[in-house]
Amino acid sequence: MRLAFCGNDNASAYNISAGVLRNVCFVDALNLVPHVFLLFITFPILFIGWGSQSSKVQIHHNTWLHFPGHNLRWILTFTLLFVHVCEIAEGIVSDTQMKSRHLHLFLPAIMGFVAATVSIVYYHNIETSNFPKLLLALFLYWIMAFVTKTIKLVRYCQDGVSFSQLRFCITGIMVILYGLLMAVEINVIRVRRYVFFMNPQKVKPPEDLQDLGVRFLQPFVNLLSKATYWWMNTLIISAHKKPVDLKAIGKLPIAMRALTNYVCLKEAYEEQKKKVAEQPNRSPSIWLAMYSAFGRPILLSSTFRYLADLLGFAGPLCISGIVQGFQNTTNNTNTTEKDPSNSYLSSEEFLRNVYVLAVLLFLALILQRTFLQASYYVTTETGINLRGALLAMIYNKILRLSTSNLSMGEMTLGQINNLVAIETNQLMWFLFLCPNLWAMPVQIIMGVILLYNLLGVSALVGAAVIVLLAPIQYFIATKLAEAQKSTLDYSTERLKKTNEILKGIKLLKLYAWEHIFCTSVEETRMKELTSLKTFALHTSLSIFMNAAIPIAAVLATFVTYAYTNEKPLQPAQAFASLSLFHILVTPLFLLSTVVRFAVKAIISVQKLNEFLLSDEIGDDSWRGGDSSVAYESCKKHTGLHTKAINRRQPLRYQLESYEQPTRKQTRPVDIDDVAIKVTNGYFSWGSGLATLSNINIRIPTGQMTMIVGQVGCGKSSLLLAILGEMQTLEGKVHWSNVNETEPAFEAPRSRNRYSVAYAAQKPWLLNATVEENIIFGSPFNKQRYKAVTDACSLQPDIDLLPFGDQTEIGERGINLSGGQRQRICVARALYQNTNIVFLDDPFSALDIHLSDHLMQEGILKFLQEDKRTLVLVTHKLQYLPHADWIIAMKDGMVLREGTLKDIQNKDIELYEHWKTLMNRQDQELEKDMEADQTTLERKTLRRAMYPRESKAQLEDEDEEEEEEEEEDDNMSTVLRLRTKMPWKTCWRYLTSGGFFLLFLMIFSKLLKHSVIVAIDYWLATWTSKDNANEGRNGDDVKNTNKTYHVAVFSILSGAGIVLCLITSLTVEWMGLTAAKNLHHNLLNKIILGPIRFFDMTPLGLILNRFSADTNIIDQHIPPTLESLTRSTLLCLSAIGMISYATPWFLVALVPLGIAFYFIQKYFRVASKDLQELDDSTQLPLLCHFSETAEGLTTIRAFGHEARFKQRMLELTDTNNIAYLFLSAANRWLEVRTDYLGACIVLTAAVTSITEGPNSGFVGLGLLYALTITNYLNWVVRNLADLEVQMGAVKKVHSLLNMESENYDGYLDPSQVPKDWPQEGEIKIENLCVRYENNLKPVLKHVKAYIKPGQKVGICGRTGSGKSSLSLAFFRMVDIFDGRIVIDGIDISKLPLHTLRSRLSIILQDPILFSGSIRFNLDPECKCTDDRLWEALEIAQLKNMVKSLPGGLDAMVTEGGENFSVGQRQLFCLARAFVRKSSILIMDEATASIDMATENILQKVVMTAFADRTVVTIAHRVHTILTADLVIVMKRGNILEYDTPENLLSQEDGIFASFVRADM
Repeated sequence: MRLAFCGNDNASAYNISAGVLRNVCFVDALNLVPHVFLLFITFPILFIGWGSQSSKVQIHHNTWLHFPGHNLRWILTFTLLFVHVCEIAEGIVSDTQMKSRHLHLFLPAIMGFVAATVSIVYYHNIETSNFPKLLLALFLYWIMAFVTKTIKLVRYCQDGVSFSQLRFCITGIMVILYGLLMAVEINVIRVRRYVFFMNPQKVKPPEDLQDLGVRFLQPFVNLLSKATYWWMNTLIISAHKKPVDLKAIGKLPIAMRALTNYVCLKEAYEEQKKKVAEQPNRSPSIWLAMYSAFGRPILLSSTFRYLADLLGFAGPLCISGIVQGFQNTTNNTNTTEKDPSNSYLSSEEFLRNVYVLAVLLFLALILQRTFLQASYYVTTETGINLRGALLAMIYNKILRLSTSNLSMGEMTLGQINNLVAIETNQLMWFLFLCPNLWAMPVQIIMGVILLYNLLGVSALVGAAVIVLLAPIQYFIATKLAEAQKSTLDYSTERLKKTNEILKGIKLLKLYAWEHIFCTSVEETRMKELTSLKTFALHTSLSIFMNAAIPIAAVLATFVTYAYTNEKPLQPAQAFASLSLFHILVTPLFLLSTVVRFAVKAIISVQKLNEFLLSDEIGDDSWRGGDSSVAYESCKKHTGLHTKAINRRQPLRYQLESYEQPTRKQTRPVDIDDVAIKVTNGYFSWGSGLATLSNINIRIPTGQMTMIVGQVGCGKSSLLLAILGEMQTLEGKVHWSNVNETEPAFEAPRSRNRYSVAYAAQKPWLLNATVEENIIFGSPFNKQRYKAVTDACSLQPDIDLLPFGDQTEIGERGINLSGGQRQRICVARALYQNTNIVFLDDPFSALDIHLSDHLMQEGILKFLQEDKRTLVLVTHKLQYLPHADWIIAMKDGMVLREGTLKDIQNKDIELYEHWKTLMNRQDQELEKDMEADQTTLERKTLRRAMYPRESKAQLEDEDEEEEEEEEEDDNMSTVLRLRTKMPWKTCWRYLTSGGFFLLFLMIFSKLLKHSVIVAIDYWLATWTSKDNANEGRNGDDVKNTNKTYHVAVFSILSGAGIVLCLITSLTVEWMGLTAAKNLHHNLLNKIILGPIRFFDMTPLGLILNRFSADTNIIDQHIPPTLESLTRSTLLCLSAIGMISYATPWFLVALVPLGIAFYFIQKYFRVASKDLQELDDSTQLPLLCHFSETAEGLTTIRAFGHEARFKQRMLELTDTNNIAYLFLSAANRWLEVRTDYLGACIVLTAAVTSITEGPNSGFVGLGLLYALTITNYLNWVVRNLADLEVQMGAVKKVHSLLNMESENYDGYLDPSQVPKDWPQEGEIKIENLCVRYENNLKPVLKHVKAYIKPGQKVGICGRTGSGKSSLSLAFFRMVDIFDGRIVIDGIDISKLPLHTLRSRLSIILQDPILFSGSIRFNLDPECKCTDDRLWEALEIAQLKNMVKSLPGGLDAMVTEGGENFSVGQRQLFCLARAFVRKSSILIMDEATASIDMATENILQKVVMTAFADRTVVTIAHRVHTILTADLVIVMKRGNILEYDTPENLLSQEDGIFASFVRADM
């Protein structure tokens, strides 16, 4: 048949006798003109790429959208495209009813579609290249198109075509759209004046786009890119080549930064405060503040959500239409041909066309998914903004909290950490879910109405089933939360125990107590697993409900329908209602979650409000003073006035002007010699009772004031009162304002004026490098830094650290000892450039050498030279002569004030009292003359740092991948490793749950999905058969048929429900078993590990395996696995079903499958990186909060609030940008998988319409295609999650491959005599020892013989192998040559447990465990109470323990914190005595004790252990002068071996030189 534009079945088609414009065909041809015109003009411009070269304004980003009416234009163009599609479809449908082809019906529409697409591409290119003059082409196009369409519309009116005809409506809408687009174009000309005007408007890109650091472009890209996250492509593809790091994701746009949002929220909250100010009992509402700050985006998101939900109902309606249409076409094939003269379709006829419905369904799905993702995105962004604002609010509040609040326990650190870590996240999550709260009821009501229309009353039965079962869901959800809470409690307890084990692992191994402690952890683990079981049970019930409810509802509905209705069930009804039930279940399932979150959010808001309204410092602490004081306090607490500046200028300017530290040379001559005066001061810690009363003191400028007095007499409180941390009941603190006469100096030095360098009693360190801790935000000055570190003698400690002063210290860094921490804090105070320095007992943790050095170098030299005012609180009275001014305190009052001379003259009694105390301290000094404690501290530090070479291995946390990457660094291997799923680890995980359960899980899963498919298949055959049989058979046949169908349907549904329960239970059960086995193996492996492993591996790393990783294995992997298997099997069964109905579908599936593979591959890699970034940026933020709360007084004294706020804002923004990118990546994935799903629906619909066997299967295919769209993205997201979570299993496994110590000896424990070693005779023959086979030996060919009952002393410098020798007795190190024979038995032949349980050792660090004193002395519970009391008496502890509540059952806190170090060491002695062994080894046991205690210890050892062999490893040589035998070691060899008397007589001997140095 020849093609003709106007068709060749109608002679009058080309007739223009009635005038050219009266010919329909000509008008259609005329409509082609503008489209062709546009294509001709724009193509050259687009191809030449004219715009890009002649860019007038230099823009960094090609995403700058700046023409007015931008979004409106995109929306209009999309609408135009949709109308064009309708026009094309209408033309084609009309054309099929003609005798010959009528091209004019659809060709212009197709050209219009192409032109509209080109117009938007062209516009976008012009806009991004900023060349507005070229927009004229578009302007002309809109005018021409508008004119030609109007002509056509007028023509239809004259012909009398009415509104019922579809073509008339389409043309009308087109005219309106073209008119609006024309108006938009005119508006651009009006605003930008790029043509017809003399002076075009100059524009500048927004600040974010000028800043190349901003990589998050969602707010700046065009609508299409916004909807599909097209701009994310570069990031996600680049993640394949190299990991995403913080640089790749850049900075947050200004509008999303924490500061911006904080200002919004703060203003809204202040408004609320004003409203409530009149009513005393009402508190300001955070809800309203949040609404006024973030209400608009939430409304926008809800709008998107409503649109998406309404479009969601297009699915069931189209299914019903398509199946109905399909049935009609199969029943009556003869279609009537239409007369060409009346070729207008009505909209009803148009919508009856099956293909039209398929295309409509496709478009509706695409739109629905786009709106849904947009809604998710907007809520996520708002949630993140809200979290940033809340964190900033909480932080500002922390900085102003009154100290009494923190110390009196109204606000514990734990509560503050919870606010930051939990409550803000609860609110953020609530915000994510809140559009659901009002969208879901609407969705449910709509669904029920549609169901009622389809099925009548029986639909209500099904709906009732769903609604009645929903409360059970809620009940399960609350139970889940409870179970989770109890699990958390147990796991905290388990972690505490594990932590203790790891900290005391050396002791446990030496005493052979590993198993006792291991069982105690296992017991807690069992409790935790019991509560995990309830958790798992409720999880599986919840999953079961979700899967079983739709089956039950469908069963109830169809059975009711079959027995109540005369007419058989139609396929159209059946499948439309099935898909409606699928839609209904989701909101009901989610509703319980959302309601739970809402309840949690309400509680969180209450907690937040309590916190925000709690007492602040600043206003009430200065209420009693006069106005000048209040003003000055304001200046001192700079936090108060920086807030005022905050609004006006950006933060960075404010900080620059605010923190300009200047050097001290400009200090003018002091006018007043008093720096601080307190008159008539009464101060309290917020209880209303005065802690300090009647304080009248003055602190002279530029001099050293000492505050002395007994413990607890209020010395530290006095400092804090002066700093304004206490509540002033009456009186005032007056800071003399030295420079009032010379205002020139006032301005730049305002910061130093009231800033005080303060070192608190309890040292407080930041999680930062040593250098940052000392400098503390001041500019770095090398000489000054050097002088300070020397004064505090920090250099030797710094040299020991792996990276010198660039080593991270603090909670997450390297653990320093108390003395080292304290010296760093003092160094910080000295380094700061302030007039006034407060040192609160800086000598408490220092030994005598360091104290003297610090006093001489630091205080007398460094500070006095600089003429700084120093206030020193101390117990060391021997320094009193150095003081210029002394304040003596007693019971919160000032006892005396004046110089030492004054006191000597006025208060002779006090002076004498001091003198006796000083003498006592001096005697101790003489005894204590060697630098004991410091060297010891340095030793422990060196031990902790000992394996410097292993540091590198730890950094990459045994990640196998990293090592492989180093081996061959070519790109392909790296790519392969980053994209590979960790299948091996998955398999290890699955098998650790046991093969039986694994088989059961796989089998039940497959069975369940087969049954569910069978149910739907049965429905399809039932409905199709019934309709086919309808006319032919009598009623009775029909009834038997009905009964048969209903019976099979019910049985299948019942089986489906039961299987749902079984599968959900098996998955959880398997997960539990796996978790149980993995933890059990891990614990046993770790506890039997060699001691070297613990020296090399940081504690935190091992603890992480027990905390974070175990938690993931316990709680996160099972649900992810369940969800993954379920969604994968659902998708597979759906694809199988569609292919079964229409095999042609498989052909279309290939390209879709390839697309899906690449999407998931790219997404998984990027998602993993972004998740890691999100995790790793969260920790510093939480740490910053907790360390700020701990060091509040210090930060406020220094006046550094602004700097800390700035740091907090940076950390918050970093974490937020990572989270924002993570959620944008999720949206990226979901949009793509949803569009793929829509394509699957389209292909399924088209193939089943053309090829389908019967209407039932068409419905089935479409129903399944629709479910795929819901589950595709879950497959990928769960895969990505599982990949991240398998990391935990991998890390646990890497520890499981560790070598254990060899616990079995050659001898059976029964062969060893019960009372071995009885004599305590030790022969060391040619002993060689090393820590690991690849390291150098630490002991070389050592020979020694120790007679039974001898007291042996071993000495030598650090690192000479003394301690290694003691470890060799216990086989803690590798003895690779020679042997040690004790009482005739070679120890290498003994089982380790036997050997270690028969010897005793006292270590240098006293270790106590939490539990009773009895448990600490005898965890095996073998001894009688008398024996324990005897041991305590020997250790001089009996009276102290008797005085404790509970005696032997008195509790020891974690690490023995409730006893002093000396007492702890004595407990360790008692512990060694309880174990009646004939050999005792003391490894520098007296290192951390004062002289008095040490003398006790020596006496005890001599008397109580008189008949036992004692080997003492000494670092103070005088302790072994009384020994029977002395061994001097050097570099692993024995140099001298004789009695002390003989060795001393050798003048040039090493021992003699040691003793001389010691005297």
